[in-house]
Amino acid sequence: MSTTDTAPLADTAEPAKSVVRPTKKQRELLEFITVFIEEHGYSPSYREIMTGLNYTSVATVSLHITNLIKRGHLAKRDRSARSLEVVKNDEAPSVKVTPKQLKTSEEKWLIEKVEVFFKETESSPTVQPAQVDHLYVLIGALKVLGLEGAAGSFMPRLSALKKKVGANEYVA
Repeated sequence: MSTTDTAPLADTAEPAKSVVRPTKKQRELLEFITVFIEEHGYSPSYREIMTGLNYTSVATVSLHITNLIKRGHLAKRDRSARSLEVVKNDEAPSVKVTPKQLKTSEEKWLIEKVEVFFKETESSPTVQPAQVDHLYVLIGALKVLGLEGAAGSFMPRLSALKKKVGANEYVA
């Protein structure tokens, strides 16, 4: 019997590796279960969850719980009443997201597009704040995509355009 008691716990620990953030409804359900366990010392039944969260059916509760188990936020012992456990995922913040790597041709295309926007703004007789904001966003996008060098090369030009905006503000 001890092998059947430990086997489900090993299975429930595995989904925590690929944790997906819960939806708003799922967060409410997790919070309800956590508070219930803290107050009572055992997990709520599906009917208690249904009543506590004003759901209209037990099937809705079951659906949410099943999804939370799949997403790694809840663990449940097989064939055991009141066996829900909230899984604490301390590993989630340390998961590093790797951005999609750009091909060289995509990098060149993107930098050329930013260059076109800069030339259009620089050639206009007056520079509007919205144009400068747009260029800031484009430079930020370059940084997010890992093109720090390209983003840095546009910064002096952006500073000059920002000064132009300041000069336009006093002309009436």
